[in-house]
Amino acid sequence: MTELLFYHLQRAPLDKVLPGLLEKSLQRGWRCAVQGSPERLRALDDTLWTYGEETFLPHGLESDDGPNQPIVLVSHEGNPNASAIRFLIDGAPLPPDAAGYERIVLLFDGNDADAVQDAREHWKQAKSLGFSATYWQQSDEGRWEKKA
Repeated sequence: MTELLFYHLQRAPLDKVLPGLLEKSLQRGWRCAVQGSPERLRALDDTLWTYGEETFLPHGLESDDGPNQPIVLVSHEGNPNASAIRFLIDGAPLPPDAAGYERIVLLFDGNDADAVQDAREHWKQAKSLGFSATYWQQSDEGRWEKKA
């Protein structure tokens, strides 16, 4: 069954949090898809190339041979690289094929009232569809704590 994780970003922005989550996903042997707005994905593409001096996150936009990439950045539904995990950013909707993933991670900015409201709607939708959902929030130390 697909596991849905909601990550409430409060102390670190998306571009600081997502690379670590992608890295852990690749360590598990999972292919990844990140869905967001085209503008955000272009910026994220740059971020992933320069994420860390000793870290390389192999990725590409779908238009850049995405189906062959371990991490593909997409602005629409679909699973071009047969991902096991999908990250939803910028209010991206729960995909119609959500049950086909091992995990879906929805990241939202806790300092943006609209993003928080969108996350609440996604939570209700996930629960109404029978998915197992958990809610994670950053502690003062920056660690993730399961809140629900």
